[in-house]
Amino acid sequence: MNIPADLRYTPEHEWVRIDGETATIGVTDYAQGELGDIVFVELPAVNATTTQMQPFGTIEAVKTVSELFAPLSGTIIEVNAKLGDHAELINQDPYGEGWLIKIKLSHKDEVKKLLAAEEYQKQIA
Repeated sequence: MNIPADLRYTPEHEWVRIDGETATIGVTDYAQGELGDIVFVELPAVNATTTQMQPFGTIEAVKTVSELFAPLSGTIIEVNAKLGDHAELINQDPYGEGWLIKIKLSHKDEVKKLLAAEEYQKQIA
């Protein structure tokens, strides 16, 4: 299982990559493996806002539907349009082509509340 050390994680299995004031958000390799074949993802529109640890969308797999929780608060600046026709990208490349949304951070200090890779590894062990 892949848990990149340069990312931060939520207890609900989302990851975040921070680049300045922008955060890219997706679901972890562990989560996509537990969900199984992902068939659909419902994401918010650009300019919608997220609140840390509040739902921002859903992810649907063959066996279940789960809510997606925002790791950080901010304004959505981009949504991965490829997922509309190719939700399986989340299974194939969860930390790359399978990213979900990008947000402009509104409270960068919220990062301190997220899990480091080692902490996330312990949670799922």
